[in-house]
Amino acid sequence: MDRARIGIAACFLLILGMPMLIGRCTHRAETAIDSDAPVIIVITPHVGQIRDEFARAFSEWHLRNHGTTARIDYRTVGGTSEIIRALEARFNAALAAGKYAIEEDGTVTMQPGAVDFDIMFGGGSYDHGRLKAGVAFQTDDVTLQIPMSIPAGFPQSRLDEWFGDNSVGAGQLYDPEQYWIGNALSGFGVVYNRDLTRELLDRNNLISFRDLADPRLAGWVALADPRQSGSITTSMDAILSGFGWDEGWRTLRAAAANTRYFTNSSTKPPIDVSQGEAAAGLAIDFYGRSQSQVVMRPGETPETARVGYVDPPGEVSIDADPVSIIRGGPNPELARRFVEFTLSDEGQSLWNLHATNSPNGQSNPSTPEGVQLGPKRFELRRMPIRRAFYERYSDYLIDKVDPFAAASDTPPAGWRSAIGLMMGAFAVDNHHTIREAWLALREARERGVDSTVLGEAEATFFAFPTPEQVQRHWLDRFGEAKGDDAVALPDDAMLAFTPENYRAIRNTWRDPAVRSRLEVVYTRAFAENYRHVTDTLHAALEADAIPR
Repeated sequence: MDRARIGIAACFLLILGMPMLIGRCTHRAETAIDSDAPVIIVITPHVGQIRDEFARAFSEWHLRNHGTTARIDYRTVGGTSEIIRALEARFNAALAAGKYAIEEDGTVTMQPGAVDFDIMFGGGSYDHGRLKAGVAFQTDDVTLQIPMSIPAGFPQSRLDEWFGDNSVGAGQLYDPEQYWIGNALSGFGVVYNRDLTRELLDRNNLISFRDLADPRLAGWVALADPRQSGSITTSMDAILSGFGWDEGWRTLRAAAANTRYFTNSSTKPPIDVSQGEAAAGLAIDFYGRSQSQVVMRPGETPETARVGYVDPPGEVSIDADPVSIIRGGPNPELARRFVEFTLSDEGQSLWNLHATNSPNGQSNPSTPEGVQLGPKRFELRRMPIRRAFYERYSDYLIDKVDPFAAASDTPPAGWRSAIGLMMGAFAVDNHHTIREAWLALREARERGVDSTVLGEAEATFFAFPTPEQVQRHWLDRFGEAKGDDAVALPDDAMLAFTPENYRAIRNTWRDPAVRSRLEVVYTRAFAENYRHVTDTLHAALEADAIPR
C-alpha cells in the first residue's frame, strides 16, 4: 500500500474511531515507573486517552510529593452499569466469605484486600450514589446495607479550598459525607453541523434544546434511545424538568419526530453530525467537543469549526464526574492520594488545556514548582470541577465555557423514570407513524389548513393516551383477566397522564408483567393518534379549498 493510501486509511480510521483519537502522534520522554512502585487498582469507564494521561501525571505527582513513582492498574469492564454489577459481585463474594467485621456502633468494616479494586474513577454522581447505597447482606440477626465506597476523610477546610460552595446548578460537587468526590464536570448538550444549520435554519449556532424541535429539522436530528443510554436520559430529564411537564414533553416529542434514527450508542450522533448525516443531536459534552476536534480544519477554532457543541445556558444539566474510594480495597492510602491528585492544579489541568507537545500547548502555564500544566499527548476536552481553576487559568482553556453559569438550577422533577418508557412508545417504536404525522402537520401549516382543524390535529399529536384508550387497547390486546395468575389492568394505570397522577401511574410500572403490557398499550394508543392526525390532515389537504 503506498503512502497516499495509507494516509487516507488513517484519516478514515481517525474519524470512525471517535470519541477518541484526539491526541497527537508525537511522544516525549516520560518518567519511568519503578518496578516496585505502589499500585492502585482502578475500575473505570474512561477511554484510553484519559487513562493514559492520568496514569502518567499521577505517577509524576506522586514522585514529587511522596518520593516514589506510583502505578495505576486499570480495569475496564464496560460502562457504569457493568461496573456496578462487577463491584456488587465482588462485594457479595467477600461478604459471603466472611471478610468483614461488625463494629459496636453497627458499622461494617472490611480489611484491605477484601475487594480487589481501590477506586472507581468516572461515571456520574447517580452511579457513584449507587456505590454509597451499597449492597444488602443478610447476617444471622439482621440485614445490613453496606456501602461499597468509604468516606475520603478530607478535612472540611480542604474541601472548602478545593470547591467553595458545594453546588453546580441543582447538583452537588461532592457527597457531603465524602463517599464520592467530583473531579470533573459533565454537560449534556447539543452537537450540530454548522454547514447544515446554515442551510436548513439560516443559523450559524444553536443555543437551546428547543432548537431540536424546529420542524425545519425534520429528518435531520440524531438521537440515542434513552432506554439504552443513561447519559441521554439525563439530558432529556433536564429538558423535562427545566421546561416543565407540558413544554418539556412537547419539546421531546417534537425533537423525536425530527429524528433520522434512534441508536443504542450515545457516541453515534456526534459522528454522524460531523459527517453531514445529521444536522444536530443530543450529546455528552466530551463526545461533542471531541468530534468537533477530530474534523477541525487548520486554522479553525471551536467557535468556527464545522461541528459545534453547546451546553444550552440555563437549560443544561451539569453533573459531577466523581471518584470513589472502594471499601476493602487493597491500598486505601494510595487511593486517597489519587483523589487528592485529581483535585490538584496538575490533575485539573489535564481536562481542558492544550497538549504540551502541540504548538498551542507550548505556552501552557506552570505551577510555582515549575511543573508545566496540561496533558502531554491527548486533549481531553472536559470541564474541570474547581471554580478556582477557572479563575486562575481561564485564558488557557480550550473551551471557553463557564459550567457554573451555564448549569440549570432547576432540580430534577422526579419524572426521569417515565422517559424511557414513554419515549419508547411515542417515538422509538412508533418512528414511522410519528414522522408521517409530523410531516403532515408541517405541510398543513405551510399550506394554510383551517386553524381549527390544525389546532385539533396538533393537540392530538402531542396528547398522551387517555384512560379510555388504555382500557380499550388493554382489553383488545390482552382480554379480561381470568384465573389467579392473570395480569389485571390496575385502576391507577387508567388515570390521566398528568404530573399530579404520575406517582400513582409509575407505581403500576413496578410490576414487570404490568409494565410490559402497558408498553404495548401505550405504543398502540400513540400510533392510533398519529394515524388520526395524518388521515385528518391529508383529507384537509385534498380539499379543494387548500391551494396546491
